[in-house]
Amino acid sequence: MKAKAIALLLLLVALTGCDNEPEEEKGFAGLADDAASYAKVTPDKRFVFPEDHGPHNDFRIEWWYITANLKDADGQSFGVQWTLFRNALPRSKTSPGSDQGWRDRNLWMGHAAVTCEDEHYAAERYARGGVGQAGVTLAPFSAWIDDWALSSQSTTDDPLTDMQLQARGPQFNYRLHLTSSKPLVLQGKQGFSQKSEQGQASYYYSQPFFQADGSIEIDGKAYQVSGPAWLDREWSSQPLTEDQTGWDWFSLHMKDGAEVMLYRMRQKNGEPYLTGTWINADGNTELLAAKDIALEPQGTTGVEGRDMPTRWSVKIPGKGVDVTVEALNPQAWMNLQIPYWEGPVQVSGSQDGVGYLEMTGY
Repeated sequence: MKAKAIALLLLLVALTGCDNEPEEEKGFAGLADDAASYAKVTPDKRFVFPEDHGPHNDFRIEWWYITANLKDADGQSFGVQWTLFRNALPRSKTSPGSDQGWRDRNLWMGHAAVTCEDEHYAAERYARGGVGQAGVTLAPFSAWIDDWALSSQSTTDDPLTDMQLQARGPQFNYRLHLTSSKPLVLQGKQGFSQKSEQGQASYYYSQPFFQADGSIEIDGKAYQVSGPAWLDREWSSQPLTEDQTGWDWFSLHMKDGAEVMLYRMRQKNGEPYLTGTWINADGNTELLAAKDIALEPQGTTGVEGRDMPTRWSVKIPGKGVDVTVEALNPQAWMNLQIPYWEGPVQVSGSQDGVGYLEMTGY
């Protein structure tokens, strides 16, 4: 649920030097800004692949997002995150027909991180579209910013069956091979993922069945690792309301082969907007409404002057799920231009599992 893309990339609007004026920040870091000049998310979209793996330039925000829960031969746990964000500036008032070169409307940003029990390192990259520094292509598929890349040499109609992932920062680097033979998953109602009772929404699909293997390096020490990985793809133009302050998002790999996506959008007044998707091991899905889920913080950790809920109770009674979700490293703080918490979690209770948790707006 990487809706923070606009929050992070709006920072670049004021730095571009173009004739678009910076947008006024409203709600949570601008996510509730009026988006009348962009394409709208409606419930009637028909997804077409591989085309929808590529960019949707008429929409304001978009991301390609990977997380992986990994172990080495000694059983040590690691987490890896890789995200490429695209944000479209409003069309130029003085030259509305020119989107070439430095007038390309897209701003790009990359985030990468590695986490283990004792360390968490994050890095970021920024780029302007139109000059070859960042972008997404379909044939062959590649999403890149500088030398960070999610790419595929697959010749099938779905490049998401066999992919390579790489990134590096001052204290880490990683190279992973991602494979899956299972289908993509449309989140929400056939890919229409609602974020509020007022109708804000995104288009959202996932590949939660990736298996990853490869190498990571932390502080100069190399590890051979493997484990489950999760791809999220989302795009939108106005995903939040002015009353929403942030969100808590979970992706969980359960030991029995099921996958679970949950998020709650916290509001200034009233109960959070809560929803999710139950994904069976064969890829069939079931939309989870608020009445189907009990999601409550159980313990907090002091992180960079904030009390972050790093231990949660997750209950889905209709699926027999009653588990505790706890951070592998409670200090998984993404200390970037606009900071947030994101890191791997461990699942215990009615069954075991692993996953990822993202928390913003605290």
